[in-house]
Amino acid sequence: MSFEAFAVSTGVVALGEMGDKTQLLALLLAARFRAPRPIILGILVATLLNHWLAAALGSWLTQLIDPQWLRWGLGASFIAVALWLLVPDQAGNPSEGHGTHRLGVFGITTLAFFLAEMGDKTQIATVMLAARYNALLTVTAGTTLGMMIANVPAVLLGDKAVKFVPIAWVHRIAAALFAAIGIAILAGVGAAP
Repeated sequence: MSFEAFAVSTGVVALGEMGDKTQLLALLLAARFRAPRPIILGILVATLLNHWLAAALGSWLTQLIDPQWLRWGLGASFIAVALWLLVPDQAGNPSEGHGTHRLGVFGITTLAFFLAEMGDKTQIATVMLAARYNALLTVTAGTTLGMMIANVPAVLLGDKAVKFVPIAWVHRIAAALFAAIGIAILAGVGAAP
């Protein structure tokens, strides 16, 4: 297991997830259902499945695309996500729609998180990190841990968590980290000679 791939994946996603719509979704689910265990397990299952699929796509891309083009695409993608992090997320209401109660809290959380992550910054980051490091399991484990670091406190602390975290600054730090990684990739840092 590459420690760098795991650590970067964990840190990037944990920071990028602060104030994200899925963190807001975790707060909404916690406030509505007041059942932390099935919510946390639902987040874990949805994230593992979603991020494994994203990492598999990233690993596949490394075999499909010429390394030079991949480097430019990855560098530009990291910079684009850095800019995307500066745009505030809007959370939808997970309780909209009929018949969701028959799924139970675990089912509602799993489905809501899986769908909320589709095309989200952290899913895109997972694709890019897997392509960068070509380490499917390591990146999936790291990005999943990052999601859990950001979302479990939101579930356990509810509304109180948002008051302690200056979301705008966390987004700026995460954006700077993504931009730095993008610039380093474009500059060829860590590329094979």
